[in-house]
Amino acid sequence: MNAAARPDFRHQLLTAQAAQQSMLCVGLDPEPARFPADWKDDPARIFDFCAAIVDATADLVCAFKPQIAYFAAQRAEDQLERLIAHIHQRAPQVPVILDAKRGDIGSTAEQYAREAFVRYQADAVTLSPFMGLDSIEPYMRYSGRGLILLCRTSNPGGSDLQAQRLAGGEQLYEHIARLAAGEWNQGGQIGLVVGATYPNELARVRALAPTLPLLIPGVGAQGGDAGATVQAAWGPQAPVIVSSSRAVLYAGSGPGFAAAARSAAQATRAQLQQAAGLLKT
Repeated sequence: MNAAARPDFRHQLLTAQAAQQSMLCVGLDPEPARFPADWKDDPARIFDFCAAIVDATADLVCAFKPQIAYFAAQRAEDQLERLIAHIHQRAPQVPVILDAKRGDIGSTAEQYAREAFVRYQADAVTLSPFMGLDSIEPYMRYSGRGLILLCRTSNPGGSDLQAQRLAGGEQLYEHIARLAAGEWNQGGQIGLVVGATYPNELARVRALAPTLPLLIPGVGAQGGDAGATVQAAWGPQAPVIVSSSRAVLYAGSGPGFAAAARSAAQATRAQLQQAAGLLKT
């Protein structure tokens, strides 16, 4: 593929987690209506706002996760390109997960893969697996890039499908985890999205997928508990990526918003590390 060479996502993630002693991923979900006063309601400031957050937290995180809809809705895809390039330059050791949740097949999936890995130069992308293996195969052609599949999501409505029992007795999310850890993981690129708001299901996914990276949203504004999350997801060879977005981005609203974001990120990282330290003892 013509994507610029980047380190293998899993290796990059493990290296960042060890070097920065962090399981924290900062989600970049820019809402101009919540920007500091001088930038409030100005979509042209999306890059400036997000870059300030990146610069303030780059040494505290194991990943950054820009959410594509927040950029596309503001006609700010060019700012997203600039932002990911800025992250690669400012913090080359930190992988970028493009939160896109794409789910399609054939030539359309090929174009979505090109968008993620060639246009945006992301190190990983979130995907919906509900159209089966052929919906993720086009992404596998980009060697070393991460494919993070929706498994047990943090929203209450996720139970409508993910908690349904199949003929063999497994719930659907368990079946996805088993496939992701087994026959689908042909190139070792797959990870799973599991919400912090369901710690029991999170522990079950970890049991079924003991070495897969788990991207865990829901800590912070959504109410997920950091300690319970780490306890459920922890494993000796198991990357844990705990995502916090609004609680970090909007920790402050004045001129010191970036410093406030740094303080919030430090506090969350410390909670996660404390929980991990208790499990190691």
